[in-house]
Amino acid sequence: MLHIVQTALSLGCIYSLVALALFLSYRVLDIADLTTDGCFVLGMAVSVSSAAAGHPIMGLFLAILAGGCAGIVTALLQTRLGVPSIIAGIITNTGLYTINLMAMGWSSNVSLIKQETIFTMFRNTGIGGSWYAIILAAAISFFCMFIMREFLKTRLGLSIRATGDNRDMVSASSINPKFMITVGLFMSNCFTGLSGAIAGQLQKSADINAGTGIVVIGLATLIIGETVINGRKSISRNILACLVGNIIYRFIYAIVLQTRIIPIEGLKLMTAIIVAAAIAAPYVRTSLEIQKRARRELRDDA
Repeated sequence: MLHIVQTALSLGCIYSLVALALFLSYRVLDIADLTTDGCFVLGMAVSVSSAAAGHPIMGLFLAILAGGCAGIVTALLQTRLGVPSIIAGIITNTGLYTINLMAMGWSSNVSLIKQETIFTMFRNTGIGGSWYAIILAAAISFFCMFIMREFLKTRLGLSIRATGDNRDMVSASSINPKFMITVGLFMSNCFTGLSGAIAGQLQKSADINAGTGIVVIGLATLIIGETVINGRKSISRNILACLVGNIIYRFIYAIVLQTRIIPIEGLKLMTAIIVAAAIAAPYVRTSLEIQKRARRELRDDA
């Protein structure tokens, strides 16, 4: 049971950065950025390759930069070439497959069996005991959440939020929406690249297919978190929802995997069901409330 808790918490903290990235692109900018899958693997590939060369900490910063560059490519396709956002993300994601292979030395996977990672370095300090991975992952996650919250309060952050709300109004207010979209997607994919970098060093490996379905799971965990954290919506609550939703999802996944209620071959189906249920939950809840209100009004009229 302890192992399940530790695994769920550590992975929940790491993958919450993907939900945080999607919060910025999908919720704030109102852009469906499909670069996420390839960008996650890009961050993982760059980080693990750098750690294999003896530079695990530098690998994190290189992964952030690489992820940001992928976001800029997607933004330029949208803002300068007029490519629809979904198509732009697909184009970048497709191109990243080759870039990721290149980053891993033209191999489909890279292993860090005996090399140092940020987690082994932190473990050697003796802090946290067996909880060292969770402490480090949580520290990075909370730091990124703090950065996101403070950034969205700045003038640039407020301009990005306004761009997502109404681009025409922003254009009339002498704010360049193309620049705001570029900055937003750059920062969003920086978080995605960092998430992949940390995940790769925790698992001590990078795989070319590791990012498959990450964007869908990220959106689902974001919605799960928003559903659980009720009340008045605010930036702080929405950012916290990224972490809460991921931890809940990872707990469900870890328990099912550990208890083997569902065979390993059926985990993809289980994931699809959880994702579908999470995305459909707000709509179902709203529909039930409308029906309940309609029945109440009929009783009152009678």
